[in-house]
Amino acid sequence: MAHIKVQKDVPGIRSLVNFRPETGKPLYALAQSLLRGVSSLTEAERELIAAYVSKRNDCIFCTNSHAAAARYVYGDDKYLVDEVLQDMLHSDISNKMKALLNIAGKVQLLGKEVLTEDIIAAKLVGADDREIHDTVLIAATFCMFNRYVDGLASFTPSDETTYEIMGKSMVHNGYRLTA
Repeated sequence: MAHIKVQKDVPGIRSLVNFRPETGKPLYALAQSLLRGVSSLTEAERELIAAYVSKRNDCIFCTNSHAAAARYVYGDDKYLVDEVLQDMLHSDISNKMKALLNIAGKVQLLGKEVLTEDIIAAKLVGADDREIHDTVLIAATFCMFNRYVDGLASFTPSDETTYEIMGKSMVHNGYRLTA
């Protein structure tokens, strides 16, 4: 049960942004820009960064919902999501994505953990400044989202099917404030 009075059957962050639409709207706009806006990183890769950081933060709602969205957009390669969430270093993702997820993981710990060597390593495998920037911002944003969801104990469904439906909806409808 949530720590504050929100709609009981509305899961995760959605109940919280509906509770305070004036703060929820800019949060969703940021998510829309980061995860669906123009980028050389695919939507699947950006959703994977969100799921990876959320998993490291042990935010069940955000991990499951963004992993479901990533699986949906990865299509036939959806197995990559579970590989990354189990053991990123031994997954079949590209070296560039491993380098970016390494940076995201360091941001999840503490922004100052990202070292010049991490940036150089990412650039050596093809990451550009925009991709590095967006990875850091996605990671930092999801640390905030994870703490928001868990700090107010929002409703976290346990049914995997709920997340599959949610992931598909997030891909098709984006991140919008609805009542």
